[in-house]
Amino acid sequence: MTNDAPVADLHLHTTASDGRLTLDTLPAAARAGGVEVVAVTDHDRYHPQLDAPVVEREGVTIVHGIELRVDAEDRRVDLLGYGVEQTDALTAEVERLQQDRVERARKIVAAVKETTGVHLDIDIHHGIGRPHIAHAIDASDAPYDYQEAFDDLIGADGPCYVPRALSTFDDGVSILREACDVVSLAHPFRYRDPEFALELCADLDAVERYYPYSYEVDTDLLDEAIETYDLLTTGGSDAHDDTLGKAGLPAAEFERFADEISGL
Repeated sequence: MTNDAPVADLHLHTTASDGRLTLDTLPAAARAGGVEVVAVTDHDRYHPQLDAPVVEREGVTIVHGIELRVDAEDRRVDLLGYGVEQTDALTAEVERLQQDRVERARKIVAAVKETTGVHLDIDIHHGIGRPHIAHAIDASDAPYDYQEAFDDLIGADGPCYVPRALSTFDDGVSILREACDVVSLAHPFRYRDPEFALELCADLDAVERYYPYSYEVDTDLLDEAIETYDLLTTGGSDAHDDTLGKAGLPAAEFERFADEISGL
């Protein structure tokens, strides 16, 4: 992998899902992170204030994206869609997923109260996810901090976990292909079986090659998938805070990506 500094951070979250950035604070964060282009990729939701696939704000180019979680056989993976147009199918899927998030959050909060005896002070809204609930647990009288909330209560093996109602991989790809210019696999080495995840790229346009993993990854396996499936590369910090540029596309690879995005 190249060590060239990134010019584009193509994976970040705003307050429309579980991030801290807003469209107003995003340009300054991009400049501080040294990137000229960013992609807003909120969880299961396109940003309600982005009305075009690409917009400019205060000299920063913003690509409208989405991160969609899907079921791939018995596993779950995340897809990144770039250059979003609001099709009927995507709108329907987003609305279904957001309602599922709300209902799921209510069930998790009720389970936390039943398990710990603590009522959580939390606003249950569209875009809500387990990080919001973990922060509420951390701020409550329950004897758990943020990470312990996941480890002991709301993680996949915890007593308060509630599964989500996701679309299949094939359906998710179909919806994103109609609505987006590029569909990418997110962070392939965050899954328990990266080799299986990378095989899914046979049906995708791209893979997230640049990502701030905290551990070593098999770059040979990743490069083999890129060559085998003739993939574009994407990359980003997956920022949920306001620190951008920890990972992203260098200039040469960004040019290939940009050629596929309308208006970029």
